[in-house]
Amino acid sequence: MSITLDRISKSFGTKLLFDNVIATFDPGNRYGLTGPNGAGKSTLLKIIMGLIEPTSGQVILPEKVGILKQNIEAFRDFKVLDVVIMGNQRLWKALQEREQLYEGDMTDAVGIRLGEIEEIVAEEDGYSAEAHAEELLVGAGVPKELHEQNMDSVPLDLQFRALLCQSLFGHPQALLLDEPTNHLDMDSIGWLEEFLYDYKGTLIVVSHDRHFLNKVTTHIADIDYDTIIIYPGNYDEMVSMKTQVRERELADIKSKEKKIAQLKEFVARFGAGTRASQVQSRQREIAKLQPQELKKSNISRPYIRFPLQEKQSGKIICKADHLTKSYDHPVIRDFSIEIHKGDKIGVIGHNGLGKTTFVKMLARQLDPDRGTLEYGHQVIVSYFPQNHSDLIAKDDTSTAFDWLRERKAGLYDQDIRGVLGKMLFGGEDAFKKVSTLSGGETARLILGGMMLEDHNFMILDEPNNHLDLEAVSALAWGLQDYKGTAVVVSHDRDLIGQFATKIVAFKPNGKIEIFDGTLEEYLKQ
Repeated sequence: MSITLDRISKSFGTKLLFDNVIATFDPGNRYGLTGPNGAGKSTLLKIIMGLIEPTSGQVILPEKVGILKQNIEAFRDFKVLDVVIMGNQRLWKALQEREQLYEGDMTDAVGIRLGEIEEIVAEEDGYSAEAHAEELLVGAGVPKELHEQNMDSVPLDLQFRALLCQSLFGHPQALLLDEPTNHLDMDSIGWLEEFLYDYKGTLIVVSHDRHFLNKVTTHIADIDYDTIIIYPGNYDEMVSMKTQVRERELADIKSKEKKIAQLKEFVARFGAGTRASQVQSRQREIAKLQPQELKKSNISRPYIRFPLQEKQSGKIICKADHLTKSYDHPVIRDFSIEIHKGDKIGVIGHNGLGKTTFVKMLARQLDPDRGTLEYGHQVIVSYFPQNHSDLIAKDDTSTAFDWLRERKAGLYDQDIRGVLGKMLFGGEDAFKKVSTLSGGETARLILGGMMLEDHNFMILDEPNNHLDLEAVSALAWGLQDYKGTAVVVSHDRDLIGQFATKIVAFKPNGKIEIFDGTLEEYLKQ
């Protein structure tokens, strides 16, 4: 059964997100829901999920829908394996009732009801439910020894993976996934891609991972022009098609404007003469040719370029010898690396293996337990933390404009205005309080600050986490173009693949591998 949007409209106050949308999402197709931050992707998905009411219209859904839930607190007291099985509510309720009935007195009525429950369990493939749930969890990177533990006793990223498995469990007819790759490493993303590639129902997914969308989707449902336009193909194919359509429309308008100018010239020349019928004919043609005003597209890409600083570093940027760091267990053991001028390093690996610890030590935000770290001649560092509040306090009352002014002494207002414009803070947005900015806005502001600062060595920890696809592409170009040295932690293969010339890979066995080459070359070997 398809998912149907029947004349869906949604507005918040005076802001219209979409108007009278009619769309059908068919089984066997995998739809990526795209649009820039603020376009309404998550809002629309929540409307389809039934979590938000539309301003008008209705959604028609299949009976069995898998939804990636975000309310992780609601599951903290349940076993990880049970959380996955809850994805099939009919089965879960039957199993719970069966357990309660076996604890009470066995009467004829109870016996009859138990027989009915066993039928439900059989219909829902309940006898292999635990095996299926285990298979999903292992695929998503949740170790088997954690399956019987309560959710609140396992790491947070693994709790989110359990909720992802919950949405995939029980053969749902449709899947609604909002940012499913957020807490996955590259191996687990690869597993999810394969799972979804074989999925036969209707999939609607929101993701900022371009590689993932290109691999998984058969169609793109793009929110733009106050509606949803469905394009066949993956994300890159949609961008190409959309650009071509827009260019044709603009060319058509220019052609009409040229023709109108010629006709008006004729009318002006012969309007008072003897060619009245010809003039009237030209005026009618002018009326027909009047081009309709093109609706404004909400696609906007920031312009990210990090300027070359006057102070050039020496050949060696940073030398780390025998770095060791432990918390309640060893995270980094005896690791040494020498970073050279011009290196573009992508840091990859599973969550929890020490990537953030490594770059924090590299940025001198964290001291190692043992080992030494030395910067080379005239090295100036700029650091983008994974946790934005390390740079921008939640109670900070300064505006975006004020915050940028503090990045460097002697900045002119036009310098700050220029960067705000490049980072899509137009008009009054420049005077938004930094404490009220969204995750994507905060990430763009920090990057804007890095565009103003003096540096020749950039360290960025998961900078793409809150950025939309257009902003991630702009960041990749900015890193590629950067004349200094960069170290970037990310699970985004498209980002790492575009700029990195060296890979530092954190392995599950505790080893850290240094590979001189691109991500594609590393994955091949």
